[in-house]
Amino acid sequence: MKKVFYIFLLGLIFTSSVQSHTSHYKNISKIEMEVFRNNKLIGYSNYYFEHRDNTMTIKNYTQFKVKLLGFIIFSISSEAIEKYQDNKLVFFKSNTFQNSKEKFVNLKYDKNLNKFIIDGSSFKGEAELDNVIGNWWNHKILSASSQISPLSGSIKEQTVRLLKKETIKLYDKNHEVLHFKLKSKNENLPKEKKLNFDIWMDPKKDLIVKIAYERMGKWEYRLKKFE
Repeated sequence: MKKVFYIFLLGLIFTSSVQSHTSHYKNISKIEMEVFRNNKLIGYSNYYFEHRDNTMTIKNYTQFKVKLLGFIIFSISSEAIEKYQDNKLVFFKSNTFQNSKEKFVNLKYDKNLNKFIIDGSSFKGEAELDNVIGNWWNHKILSASSQISPLSGSIKEQTVRLLKKETIKLYDKNHEVLHFKLKSKNENLPKEKKLNFDIWMDPKKDLIVKIAYERMGKWEYRLKKFE
């Protein structure tokens, strides 16, 4: 009975998100997330929303550094802009420095082909419209079968499974959430390229409130506040 309830709930959420997911964010101007590694604050990933007529623009700024014995062993500094018109993704651009390596994505919607055209540091070519940008502001990532890397433009097929409904505590506040598992569809990928995330979403607010994964330590993105 519980499994049937979860399937019904999942279908209800995803049907809504497919039909009008950007409308869920029409009253959102900012989402602030803090990045933790091994429970230590190391940076942030913040999203800023602009709404004008039928267009929504999201700007993202992400920065964090991992230090060991006083030396920086891993760092990310990234800026991105994402645009939707009439609830459809039409443009994405990002520039990222991962350690000393530069990565980038330039994506645009081609009306004639009815596809995305991607020029990225890891992929150049066409992509179907059912792909989503792999950003944490957008709960539509939980209903997609594949995502586009916001750092390099590579396309990654994925599976998403609803695990359970639970209560978690963040910044002294309790959240009634749905706990999902997002993984790479291809199990033969190298470990460093596999998707393997636990994601907690607040279905009442239509917001992802926490993401957790393991890679050179235990990482978490936590929703600090939104406006």
